[in-house]
Amino acid sequence: MEAAIDRIMQTYDLLANRTAAASEEARMKVTNYLTTLMEAGEKDPHRLTVCGLTYLRQLDGSVDPVKAGYTGL
Repeated sequence: MEAAIDRIMQTYDLLANRTAAASEEARMKVTNYLTTLMEAGEKDPHRLTVCGLTYLRQLDGSVDPVKAGYTGL
């Protein structure tokens, strides 16, 4: 699981500039999320990585087209 978390954070840090505190908070949240997934039976590290990245993007609103800057024009 630690390898998946490291890959998630490395990729996520490339997407946006954040403070060290924000990165640490994101790491804690994704660790808790992946723990839940693993307890539910998910063991594939690649799938855990994708799920973790998706989770963090949902938290920061970058999946929301309006928050991402899409105006529909």
